[in-house]
Amino acid sequence: MLAGAATAQPAPTHYGLIGQMKAVPGKRAELAAILLAGTAKMPGCLGYLIAEDAKDLDALWITETWDSKASHDASLSLPAVRAAIAKGRPLIAGFGQSIETKPLGDAATAAR
Repeated sequence: MLAGAATAQPAPTHYGLIGQMKAVPGKRAELAAILLAGTAKMPGCLGYLIAEDAKDLDALWITETWDSKASHDASLSLPAVRAAIAKGRPLIAGFGQSIETKPLGDAATAAR
């Protein structure tokens, strides 16, 4: 180890999800608005991105980054999240692919 070099700290174990949600035809924008409004200020949430699928007019992609899986799981019992799920459920036609990830970092944070 070099003299004066900082001791390496283990990277935190973050948790991520990327999943596709299919809206009832013609209801994608309404569903996205509900998801965005109901997911603000979730403890432990580092990022929650809703994106429209460029080819499927009824599909949304949701990319989530959390400080831990426990924070993600706990978010599902938050009143605002439960209300968003209840309000959005009639607009959901189904779900596509879903992938769990282990986020390592992001370019915006690394550039600071």
